[in-house]
Amino acid sequence: MRSMADLDRACGSQCDEKITNPRQAHKFTMPTDLPRQRRKTERITAEFALPGSRSGAASTGAQVRFPTVTLMAYGPDGCEEREVREPADLIGYLANWPVCWITIDPPGEGYEATVAIENFAKLFNLHELEIEDIVNVHQRAKVEEYGEHLFVVTRMLIDPSTAETEQLSMFLGRNYVLTFREVPTDCLEPVREKIRKGRGRVRQEQADYLMYAICDAVVDSYFPLLSALADQLDQMEDSILENSGDEAEAAATMYQIRRDLLSIRRAIWPTRELLSTLTRDTVPLVTETTRVYLRDCYDHAVRIIDLVEMYREVSTALMEVHYQRASNRLNEVMKVLTVITTLFIPPTLIAGIYGMNFEHMPELKWPFGYPIALLTMALVSLVLLAFLHMKGWLRTKPRARR
Repeated sequence: MRSMADLDRACGSQCDEKITNPRQAHKFTMPTDLPRQRRKTERITAEFALPGSRSGAASTGAQVRFPTVTLMAYGPDGCEEREVREPADLIGYLANWPVCWITIDPPGEGYEATVAIENFAKLFNLHELEIEDIVNVHQRAKVEEYGEHLFVVTRMLIDPSTAETEQLSMFLGRNYVLTFREVPTDCLEPVREKIRKGRGRVRQEQADYLMYAICDAVVDSYFPLLSALADQLDQMEDSILENSGDEAEAAATMYQIRRDLLSIRRAIWPTRELLSTLTRDTVPLVTETTRVYLRDCYDHAVRIIDLVEMYREVSTALMEVHYQRASNRLNEVMKVLTVITTLFIPPTLIAGIYGMNFEHMPELKWPFGYPIALLTMALVSLVLLAFLHMKGWLRTKPRARR
């Protein structure tokens, strides 16, 4: 860990530095707070981009917006929360407070935002590969050790009611936690409330415990969504078994539930590996006491994976039942149509025979030929109907055994 004098010199040098190359203005461009559909499109596009490529590069004339930097410095005796405009403002807090939590919102695009990210990167001595992972927000959950700090990437829910996730990049130092958010909203407000009101152990512990509290809040935020999905599965089960509701709507709902479960699984499975690494490996910045709490967080992640797998099996079974019932209903319709067609085949045959224009057909001269033909058609149809009933082909439900 560098001394505060080194931080002063680093901050002074980076504040006096002027970028003359215009290409540097796009070096650390962060994604903006886009609408959901556009943000999803850019994330999918970024997954197929080469390393180092940027999907949200600033265009000429883009609106400049300085990133919102929120500082929460705290200790056993109190806490202080404020917004920061310059990295130099952090030096005094880092020197005087036991723990500092710095949250940087997406800075948008433009020269000023780019310089701000560069300044923060130089102040905390962030590696260029870490900056690339911050900019390209399609990373899997992971943990990497870079000398004097620990780099953690995880996926957290943007909205507790949907399975859409955002990337949370987190840096753990000796007495600070630096977080970069993809969008200005998160699920970490309970952690902030504990720090403000002094509840729990967070204000009595070091920065590694704050990292645990953030990871625990991210993992626990999946439980309400899983509970809502479980309620939807129960409703769909009742609807399918009772044959109520629209079939197309039921299929669409089941498909959406499966997509949400798959999104949760893709987000939480690497998080379990991340927590396993933190609890299993010896990391200098993580104390043994915090490692015990991380094991509890790991258990929560395992429980979420178990619930996701169980709900996926339930949704698969419900979809199979739904399609089987739809197939059975189609078979019933086809059976009715087949029976009607079969009953009309003999009368059609008789009518076709006596409809031929031959001169020597004695039945055509009979006085009672017409009613006899109709009676014959009816008798043949009744005999055929009795035969089908005797075979059991007209029953929609199997006969109960005595």
